[in-house]
Amino acid sequence: MLFYAHSAKNLPESQWQTLYNHLSQVGEMAAGFASVFGAQEIARYIGQLHDLGKYTPEFAARLRGGKSVDHATAGAKVAVERWGAAGKLMAFCIAGHHAGLANGDSEGDNRRTLAQRLALSFGTDIPDLDPVWQQEIALPEKLPAPPLKADAHHKWFSYAFFTRMLYSCLVDADFLDTEAFYAAVENKAIQRGGHPDLNALQQHFNTFIESFRRPAKQAPATEAEQRRAALNRLRSNILDHAVAQAGEAPGLFTLTVPTGGGKTFTSMAFALEHAKRHGMRRVIYVIPFTSIIEQNAAEFRKAFGDLGEAAVLEHHSTFDDSKLKDQHSKDKLRQASENWDMPVVVTTAVQFFESLFADRSSRCRKLHNIAGSMIILDEAQMLPLNLLLPVMQAIKELARNYRCSVVMCTATQPAVQVEHGFYRGFENVREIAPNPTALFEQLRRTTVQHIGLQTDADLLEKLGQHRQMLIIVNNRRHAHSLYEQAKPLDGVFHLTTLMCAKHRSQMLETIRGRLKNGEPCRVIATSLIEAGVDVDFPLVMRAEAGLDSVAQAAGRCNREGKRLPEESFVWIFQPEAQWKAPAELKTQASVMRRITGDFLDDPLSIQAIAAYFKELYSLTASELDKKQILKRHHKAGSSLNFPFQTIAAKFRMIETHMQPLIIPFDDEAERLIDSLRHADQIGGLLRKLQPYTVQIPESALDALLKAGRIETINEHTFGKQFYSLIGLDLYDEVAGFSWEDVGFLRVESTVL
Repeated sequence: MLFYAHSAKNLPESQWQTLYNHLSQVGEMAAGFASVFGAQEIARYIGQLHDLGKYTPEFAARLRGGKSVDHATAGAKVAVERWGAAGKLMAFCIAGHHAGLANGDSEGDNRRTLAQRLALSFGTDIPDLDPVWQQEIALPEKLPAPPLKADAHHKWFSYAFFTRMLYSCLVDADFLDTEAFYAAVENKAIQRGGHPDLNALQQHFNTFIESFRRPAKQAPATEAEQRRAALNRLRSNILDHAVAQAGEAPGLFTLTVPTGGGKTFTSMAFALEHAKRHGMRRVIYVIPFTSIIEQNAAEFRKAFGDLGEAAVLEHHSTFDDSKLKDQHSKDKLRQASENWDMPVVVTTAVQFFESLFADRSSRCRKLHNIAGSMIILDEAQMLPLNLLLPVMQAIKELARNYRCSVVMCTATQPAVQVEHGFYRGFENVREIAPNPTALFEQLRRTTVQHIGLQTDADLLEKLGQHRQMLIIVNNRRHAHSLYEQAKPLDGVFHLTTLMCAKHRSQMLETIRGRLKNGEPCRVIATSLIEAGVDVDFPLVMRAEAGLDSVAQAAGRCNREGKRLPEESFVWIFQPEAQWKAPAELKTQASVMRRITGDFLDDPLSIQAIAAYFKELYSLTASELDKKQILKRHHKAGSSLNFPFQTIAAKFRMIETHMQPLIIPFDDEAERLIDSLRHADQIGGLLRKLQPYTVQIPESALDALLKAGRIETINEHTFGKQFYSLIGLDLYDEVAGFSWEDVGFLRVESTVL
């Protein structure tokens, strides 16, 4: 009897995909993916066994319209019976290639454990296999041991991480082979591959950088022009020094450069050269802020010239395609997330790290393409405290076993190395910036002072006294309240995540114009403005928060270096009681107060930053793995019963679940919303709609739906995934989304 993997409507069975063909091709493809980290043989047999349960008359009947059949458990059972412990790691992948990685033996939500799956009996619980499978698939008696240099303290974490990597190889290979079969059936071309290589991108990038180094046609005349020329020379020196370190052995690096030192392009220059020297496949740029991901991706595309559009992939979670409930068969293969098969990937910390701890195929498909990559962690100090230890362990794992190098790039380098006294911290970390201590002195642009308690009345008085200033507060409610009181003043602006990105961009252009022209410009904002926003104020006030946040705020003061540091002030203040720092910032604010008192001359010096993080980590040591991610891995131990589903549910960098709400902000937004109503292909539309969304809590979304103020879009086709505001009466032209029931303002949206 001939067995098939996939059927095709309106085609004779002779043109269906045979099971042997599918298993062979998936096995070879998975082996190719896993060869980057030396696990090709294990991956090959995972691929060959993943659909073993299709060697049954019951599944053959399923292809001809019969009932659903468990076709994944059979291969998992065979793997364990044949290869023991290694087979168990394989069994997680095989059993979960549709349902997701399960818990080993503890109950998960709506998913049987691996132990329960392996306890099923052939002929009783699952169909007996036809003996023909043993003629078509030749399995070796032994497999190579997992090629792991295991961490002595976190051995079992290494094995679980390895399992996710194998799972990634399997599910991506299975997806791609199935996609290829159905594309051929539909006579549809598949646009994959053909991307420019990193060497070609580096040539374009270097040409772009050199265009900024050409000497000016005439010497700088004014003092400000001279400072600007000196800054450009310093940036060039920093970049050249970093690139000169690219021959260092792969591993962990830091790039410690103050704001204004050109970290973004310097890190990319190092990454491209390091990748070339060590045969790495791609550069992954990880950003903590969703608000600037498109901005950075656009800068890289520009730097790569005419290759940019084909080279740079943005991937973030404003809209998550994996959540779609598309009922059309021709789209069912599009429900998995992208697999990052591009030379340059720009993504968020949420997307990157949550994927490394994920259990679903849609999130895990990309993981094998992280292996052999140059990874840049921009603003590394933004990694969440309560997940810091598992995040650090994942970074170690990528560097130790998956041929990755990682650059932690920031002006406020977290003290997470062993040499800082961090227990089991990073070791052998190389700094690629030239003399960071000297750089901080050369690039110092501001005078930072803590000025104590400031009531809203005090803040309003200062807004009246200074024509151009920026006040950054810790939450939307304070920003909104302060703006409402300050509105009578000339040139007052409000920036918040309740404004869609398109609106914020327009507002920022106005703000930059007024600053440049010397017009009154008084801006009240939440921390979103600290996320790499290019504005330059003579005075910045920052509500108490962590010292790293103060440093980010200082990056908006004298950003272009046109004024002396003694003329450019950053005032830290304690807000009145009703606006005190939220619970998650209390410890950071307290440590910051002590450090600024100890380092009065320069609270943002390297020494001050190191002291801040060292004390912060000491005070929060018990919170650095609050979800017990590492403990859950360790507890599994030699039983290998990893609770994959539980770990994925616990590892959340954003606790409050937010939903995107589309704002009909202008004619283009309305046109795109109308297109979405009737679309059956939506990927391109979602990207175009991203600048027109705001993130609001699910509770607010439900209340707005009940009040009839928002509508669902294309609900029949995609489920209740897309929501649009009806009209603009709830959207203020200055302050953004505003509703009379402002309770939802109490739930802060994160910038991660």
